Amino acid sequence: MKLNVKYFQEFIKKNQELSFVIVLIITSVLLTQLFQVSKNQSTKEYLKVINNLYFQKTFTNVLRGFQPKYSRVKHKIKNNDSINNILKSYGVPKNEINSILSTLSKNKITNNIKVNDTINLIIDNSNMTISKLGITISKTKKIELIRDYEKDIFEKREIVTNLQRKTIFKEGKITQSLYRSASKQNIPANIIVEFARIYGFQIDFQRDIRKNDSFQIIYEVYEDENKKIFNTGKIIFADLNLRNQSNTLYYFDKKGDEGHYDLNGKSAKKALMKTPINGARLSSPYGMRKHPIDGFNKMHRGTDFAAPEGTPIMASGDGVVIKASWCGGGGNCVKIKHNSSYSTVYAHMSKFSRLAKTGNRVKQGQIIGYVGSTGKSTGPHLHYEVIFNGKKINSQTLKLPSGKVLQGKSREQFEIKKIKTEVLKSELILRLS
Repeated sequence: MKLNVKYFQEFIKKNQELSFVIVLIITSVLLTQLFQVSKNQSTKEYLKVINNLYFQKTFTNVLRGFQPKYSRVKHKIKNNDSINNILKSYGVPKNEINSILSTLSKNKITNNIKVNDTINLIIDNSNMTISKLGITISKTKKIELIRDYEKDIFEKREIVTNLQRKTIFKEGKITQSLYRSASKQNIPANIIVEFARIYGFQIDFQRDIRKNDSFQIIYEVYEDENKKIFNTGKIIFADLNLRNQSNTLYYFDKKGDEGHYDLNGKSAKKALMKTPINGARLSSPYGMRKHPIDGFNKMHRGTDFAAPEGTPIMASGDGVVIKASWCGGGGNCVKIKHNSSYSTVYAHMSKFSRLAKTGNRVKQGQIIGYVGSTGKSTGPHLHYEVIFNGKKINSQTLKLPSGKVLQGKSREQFEIKKIKTEVLKSELILRLS
């Protein structure tokens, strides 16, 4: 079969665009094939190099050279942690651990370490020895052990942050809740909680506070040189104005009489708190009601406070825990005996605090457990009972035994303290204007 060249020439002239596309496709296929052959040959060469033992060792040594000489570790102490186990977990050799434990023991540091402390390590990766070990003991104190490589010993250094006490005055109107209104004034959370606690003996924060009631407070903070607040101190002055009626309290610091007192030198602290929980609402009062689970009417001999699960429950007065266990329909409950006449019960807890153990003595305001829904309960709440001479009584209408009244020399000293506090208040207000 003869190839007709003339025919092809005429075909190309008539179909130039199609001919160009055909040529382009053929060229692309040939180039792709050539590239694939070349690629396969190169891949084989690369694999030979990579699988070469000498190359692998060299590459490993190069990578090792790029690793940092020191590793920095920040470890937060957990339950059952020990220095020995912590160092072991980071690959520190046994002889190095023994050397560090010996140094800690000589400096009496080991016993100071507790849960939530922080340990900072600088580890020399070449031999896994410790170059520096720092232990955060408190917000203001840190201890460091720094290795002296010449003597091969650790030198101890204490770092203490110097704090400056500052007195702050704040005031505001209550538009939603005390907590929210105080938070808007940038008052620290624990100061707000303490403010609520000292008024908790006489005021029900759910029912007694109205919109546009107001508050004033003077409290202490402790700052470092960068004005960062490390801690809070006492509430020196407080006033909760409810429906244009002031409830002023002054802090008196005389030993044996420490606490908050009203204008007449009467302690704000009473034998029992009116409400042993913050931020709760009264969901079921003392009296006859239809039981939500049993379905029939019966006497409700306590007061229920609805609150989110996990809300802390406080001991309403000083006393001894006489029960901290399961109470049937009451679920997890705590019973505290305050004196020969009064005792209180706290039921339906989700869990107990470490203080809630039979025989333990607790102070007013200490946390004994957390809100739950154990036992016969339709939702998270605290069932609170006050028992007087063996009889359950209404805690909300109870005439609570009053706190002590300052007399004699103490009263004279309190009056002086009160005047000084008023002067301080005026000075702080002037600084703000």
